[in-house]
Amino acid sequence: MLGRLTSPDDPPASLSAPARSDLTVVGGGIVGLAVARELARRFPSSSICVLERERELGQHQTSHNSGVIHAGVYYKPGSSKARLCVQGAAELYRYCEEHEIPHERCGKLIVAASAEEIPRLEELQRRGTLNGVSGLRRLDAEGIHEFEPHTQGVAGLYCPPTGIVDFHAVALAYAHDLLEADGTIVTGCEVRAVESRGRGLRLLHARGFTDTTHAIFCGGAWSDRLATAAGADPDPRIVPFLGSYLCLAPERRSLVKSLIYPVPDPSLPFLGVHFTRRIDGEILIGPTALLAGARDAKHPAQLRSRDLGETLSWPGSWRMFARWWRTGLTELHHAASRSALVRDAARYVPEIATKDVKPSFTGVRAQAVARNGDLVDDFVFSATERALHVRNAPSPAATASLAIARDIADRAQRLF
Repeated sequence: MLGRLTSPDDPPASLSAPARSDLTVVGGGIVGLAVARELARRFPSSSICVLERERELGQHQTSHNSGVIHAGVYYKPGSSKARLCVQGAAELYRYCEEHEIPHERCGKLIVAASAEEIPRLEELQRRGTLNGVSGLRRLDAEGIHEFEPHTQGVAGLYCPPTGIVDFHAVALAYAHDLLEADGTIVTGCEVRAVESRGRGLRLLHARGFTDTTHAIFCGGAWSDRLATAAGADPDPRIVPFLGSYLCLAPERRSLVKSLIYPVPDPSLPFLGVHFTRRIDGEILIGPTALLAGARDAKHPAQLRSRDLGETLSWPGSWRMFARWWRTGLTELHHAASRSALVRDAARYVPEIATKDVKPSFTGVRAQAVARNGDLVDDFVFSATERALHVRNAPSPAATASLAIARDIADRAQRLF
């Protein structure tokens, strides 16, 4: 028997959340759905419920991203990101094949635009090799043209395992798996408070309340708010960054065969302006990384007083601003000037011009910022009474979703 997917569009009789659940996952993005799916597989006799604040599943980072299946080149060896990305990518490819979800191992080319970037390119190759990424290949300028005929650079690193997929489609497949296991998914059900109730928790939400024995919070941009509501330390805090993409006009898509990335700044958790071919054939250019005035912002001018107030009242925000103000000015220039963003991208594909691009989509990255101003780069978890909180799940969280879900379920079993 299938579980229930209840949303505001359903008949009134189904507009209710369960009064009681053994295990409740708060957050219906790709990580929350993967966790609920994993819990249902491990505990088939337990009632499992997902509570999602929006009217539909996966409406934030899950459906507003580049769609890249990362291979694990960038991450510090031994980190949770490195381990879970490599494991998760392999599992995700198998999952997509089994469920006939369109995907492609198209490979990625990381390009050094100058000789000064070559040592960082070599470091990426070293990291990738230590992380178990297969098939990495160093390229000279001529080798770059073999993979991307319209791309220029002094050296490159080719990463064959990198791929592309529609992560929203993957998330919906996870939701279907949960429903087949008789789980429940309730949308339009924002959790507003968490109360301890003896041998359980009471989650107060937009549909009333749900009493649960244990809860796992996968709240994305609202993860810090949910954690502190349950009694966790406020450090780190989510500071939202708005990323906007351009896309190539269809007649110019032949300039890019797959994925073209710059050599990133190792001190920042952002990868710079890059070219990404999506599973539908669109070629993205970007993104920008602009401080957002709302955790669910759709455009730079959108503001929510509480969201902005929490960002500006956090000491870590000001320490971050002081450290990265030059980078911030560059990003502001990219956001304000389409031609500036195109000029940056043209360092790698010189034939593109401003007339070849148009706006694509915008999304918010939920970036955890520590009190000391550090941009938190790895996955972060914290625990409160009868609850586990995913405090930071940046890219490659979608790639690693199946592996992260297993890791979270392991943590929950030990904790609970």
